[in-house]
Order: sequence, then C-alpha cells, then structure tokens
Amino acid sequence: MHGDPMPDSYVYVTEEGVTRHYADGSVEALAWEDVVEVRVVTETGADVLFVLLDRAGEGCVVPRSATDATFLARLRYLPDFDVERLHVAAGAERDGMVVVWRSPDPPSALPDFEYD
Repeated sequence: MHGDPMPDSYVYVTEEGVTRHYADGSVEALAWEDVVEVRVVTETGADVLFVLLDRAGEGCVVPRSATDATFLARLRYLPDFDVERLHVAAGAERDGMVVVWRSPDPPSALPDFEYD
C-alpha cells in the first residue's frame, strides 16, 4: 500500500498568527500584530514563498502550496494591504524577492533611559 508522503512542513493560520511546523521538529511562528513586512519570493521550478517578518527580522515562511483562503483573507486585515500587488508578485515568471507590504506605522522609539 502506498500512501501520500509526509509533507516536509505544514502551516496553521489562526486569528492570532501563523505557525509553520517542519518535519525536523523546528517551528516558525509570528503573531499578526507583530507582522511589519510581507515579501514574496519566486524561484523557477520552486514553490512561491510568502515571508512574514517582524521588526527584528524574524518571521515565518509560508509556501503558497500551504496557503488557503484563510491566509489570504487574514492578510487583507493588514493596514492598506494590496492583494492585487501580492498576486502580481506571486505570478512573476522570474526569480526574485518583492516586498509587497510594509507596516505604515513607524517603529516605536526606544524610551530614553536615565541612569544614576
């Protein structure tokens, strides 16, 4: 009997965030409230990747093959997110990376600390 092979990773999308579990046991997770940038990475012969990043540059990589309507619908909640720009970038026929969204809110400044 031949079954479907185990996927190398799987993705969970919730109202709180996105989590990707890899076959080796490692996990990438990012809360929606922490997302400050969305990138699309295309490579000939490979799955399109959506890369969600936080202010520290940490993030979660989501293959297009692991996305569904829930993922795309949740992206629309990001302020001024342009779904058409996402689709154009994901349909690119050349290798590359495109930033399709950045948070319109500037990073919060660190408070000034006074030391005695």
